[in-house]
Amino acid sequence: MHLLKVGTQKNNAASSWLMKFSFLWLLSQHCCRTSAVWTAYMNISFHVGNRMLSELGETGVFGRSSTLKRVVGVIVPPEGKTQTACSPNTSFRKLKNSQTWLALVERGSCTFTQKIKVAVENGASGVIIYNFPGTGNQVFPMSHQVFEDIVVVMIGNLKGMEILHLIQKGVLVTVMIEVGRKHIIWMNHCFVSFVIVTTATLVYFIFYHIRRVWVARIQNRRWQRLTNDLKKAFGQLQVRILKEGDEEVSANGDSCVVCFELYKPNDTIRILTCKHFFHKNCIDPWILAHGTCPMCKCDILKALGIQVDVEDGTEPLQVLMSNELADILSSSEESTNNELPTSGRSDKVTHVEEEEPLPSQDVGQSNSVAADIHPPP
Repeated sequence: MHLLKVGTQKNNAASSWLMKFSFLWLLSQHCCRTSAVWTAYMNISFHVGNRMLSELGETGVFGRSSTLKRVVGVIVPPEGKTQTACSPNTSFRKLKNSQTWLALVERGSCTFTQKIKVAVENGASGVIIYNFPGTGNQVFPMSHQVFEDIVVVMIGNLKGMEILHLIQKGVLVTVMIEVGRKHIIWMNHCFVSFVIVTTATLVYFIFYHIRRVWVARIQNRRWQRLTNDLKKAFGQLQVRILKEGDEEVSANGDSCVVCFELYKPNDTIRILTCKHFFHKNCIDPWILAHGTCPMCKCDILKALGIQVDVEDGTEPLQVLMSNELADILSSSEESTNNELPTSGRSDKVTHVEEEEPLPSQDVGQSNSVAADIHPPP
């Protein structure tokens, strides 16, 4: 029963851990679903004198909700000193013809969605947002509302200011944006949380099982020592086989207080340190389970020099030693059979009827103990 209980607890712990791990894995898949971002190839062209210069590079990154497609158009910044395009009244230097154009706005002062909305309402086919001053060419994927068929790209501050200065000098700047490479951002907050929780769960799981193995080894060594001590202890207790004519099997003989059966010839009895005797098959399990004499409550194991420290919550000693019980008793029987007393030494055995009368309380205790072992029919 004890082993079955431990095995059930181990299976329950493993099942609980697997359920937690599966839940965390599914959660990480949901959280990290939007962790894929796309870079943007930008071919920027402008006239310098009679020459046409162009610059091609993977200098931008698409917004998370941006349309992924190729777009070509003229870059147009907002009018006025404020380049953030946060006000609904923001206007752009629109071209006279119906040429496709993309808004160039500065990050800050409002949300990305607000900036994109203002540019789209003014007729832009795409929005290029450059980063804060002092950030160099750092970019990151923006989170914003979905705008159908609108391309949204972020570029670095240095590149954005360079384009803005060219336009402010009257240079016409066009850009062709193409979809670049796909990148997976693993180190987002969802993935980091998942890694931390999973690592903590694995560490706890490993520590828990290491501790179980360590405790099991300690208990195993402890019971091995106790087994050896019990073998020696039971070897010190006298064993006797009753014969015809012995006083114990006479009509006036007593019965075993453990099983309430009368002693019969060829019965094997064990004599305790307190000089009380019982059937060997009755008293040996009793001592392993209780450690005391069922009549006088004498601590037999302590009298034999054995200290049994049973921790709270553990099974009784009889259950824990069930595997070793047969070996202990058989070994002790073999060691004592060679030293069995002859019938002429039977007078050295102290009989129950020669003891002082037991108090009424002790009699009640012995009867209750026997009733626990052999319940009435």
